[in-house]
This record gives sequence, C-alpha cells and structure tokens, in this order.
Amino acid sequence: MRNPNSTTPTTDQDTPQGLLFAGGAYLLWGFLPLYMKLLSHLPTAEVIAHRVIWSVPIAAVVLILLGRTATLREAFRNPRMLAMGCVTAALISLNWGIYVYAITSGNALDAAIGYYINPLFSVFLAAVLLGEKLNKAQLIAVAFAVAAVLVLVVDAEQTPWLAFGMMLTWGFYALAKKSLPIGPNQGFLMEVIILLPVALGYAVFLASTGKTHFLVGNAMDTWLLLGCGAVTAIPLLLYSNGAKLLRLSTIGIMQYIAPTLILLNAVFIFGEPFGRARAIALPLIWIALIIYSASMIRQMRRNRTS
Repeated sequence: MRNPNSTTPTTDQDTPQGLLFAGGAYLLWGFLPLYMKLLSHLPTAEVIAHRVIWSVPIAAVVLILLGRTATLREAFRNPRMLAMGCVTAALISLNWGIYVYAITSGNALDAAIGYYINPLFSVFLAAVLLGEKLNKAQLIAVAFAVAAVLVLVVDAEQTPWLAFGMMLTWGFYALAKKSLPIGPNQGFLMEVIILLPVALGYAVFLASTGKTHFLVGNAMDTWLLLGCGAVTAIPLLLYSNGAKLLRLSTIGIMQYIAPTLILLNAVFIFGEPFGRARAIALPLIWIALIIYSASMIRQMRRNRTS
C-alpha cells in the first residue's frame, strides 16, 4: 500500500477519472487479504518472491506503453539513485513480507492497525528527521496515536509487533522515497528489478530442493503465485495515475478505505478476535486521523485562497 504523500497531484480539482483510479486501488488493497488468505499454506518468502517476479513484466509493459523508460535507464546509471533504490527496495520487501505473514498467520487486524497509524508516523518522522514543524492539530493527532500505541503495548495480551513492523517499514520507505526523484511507475519498476535477482535465486533454490509450489502439485497454487504480480502491480499503478488527478486532501481521506476494509475482513470474514485493547486503541486512532485529515483539508483551502 502507497503513502498518499509519495505522489503529488498535478491538479487542484478532483476528476472522475482520478476518483475511479484511486478508488479502484484502495478497494483492491482492501480486499487483498482475501487473496493472500488463499496462500496461507505457502511460505511467506515464496509468496514475496513471486510478487516480485511477476510484477516486473506488468510494470515494464506499462512503462514501455507510457514511453517513460529513459528516466529509468538514467536512474540505474546514477550511483546515488541506485543506492536509494536499493534502500527503498529492501524496505518495501520487508513491508510486503510482514503484511503477507500478518494475513496468512491470522493477524490481519494488526495489518489494518499498521496501515491506520502509517500517515501519523510519517508526520512524526518528518518532524523529527526532516525538521518539519507540526501545527497544533497535528500534535494532538500524533498524541492520540501515541496513546493508542501505548494501549496496544500495555493492555494487549501480546505486543502487536506485526503492526509496528508495518508502520516502521512503510514510514521509512515513504521517507526514503522522497530521495528517489523519479516518477512512481519508474520507481516501482526500479525496486522490483533490484529485487528480481534475489527473488529468482530463491525460486530456483526452492525448485532445486523440491520445496517449490510453483508448477508442482496443485495447479491452483501455481495460478495464485502467478497472480501475485497482478495483485501487487495493478493497485499501485492505478493509485499512481489516480493521485495525479485528485487533490491531496481527497487522496488523504481515501487512504483509510483500505485499512477499514482489511479490518472488516479480519473481524467478519476471518473471525479474528477484536479484544479490549484494540477496542480502545482503534477509536483513538480514528480520532487522531479525523483531526489530522481536518487539519490537512483546512491547510489546503488556505493555500488555494492565499
């Protein structure tokens, strides 16, 4: 799932196409746990490897059709950009791994909590590491989020490491992305190309040791692993195009569609226990997000009228 601040919209008006693209992306992300749950019997590392492998041709075709391959070639020739690409690739692969494990191990609620906290953690990182000043509303929102995290740590039966892991990996991924000055489509393809040798090497290792689930045994496993590329790349590409056609405030509000759907899937379809800690923490997070979003919308309006 992408941070809405990673792509800057090029318009001050919402467009129907932008709403369609972004809405489609968030819906696909929201229902992605249903797909990943079908892979629960497979090792997480094998699923991640196939997410990388089959994302490459999809992202490459899109970039070729858009005629934007020159920027990608320049990025690979630039040592600094290549180094930053390696950093973002490592972080996104860790994020994917934590997400897949959370879903397949029966901890989809932790995935939802991690995604809810992500925007506020990004604001916190920007203040601490980039020196960005927080306004009063943002400080209050971060305080509510911190309170929610403390509740989860103190009152939960076990510390929600998966939620924190997703929050940390995505927060630092979004931060590192700011130092990668290429478009989102090029950046995504760059990351999966960097990860491709490792993914292919692991897939070959599994095949050579007889532990692979691809093209062996259950045909459904093969098709599901092939589909990992589509369910990874398509929402990202939809989002990248939708973000350009929507206001930042609109994207900021829409980003909560995905974790809300993940939460509903976890509780009503997967039957995960909600628990007292989550029942206290989630309303605190929602309050924080409402305060944060309202502040962002007010700031956007002031900027348009100034």
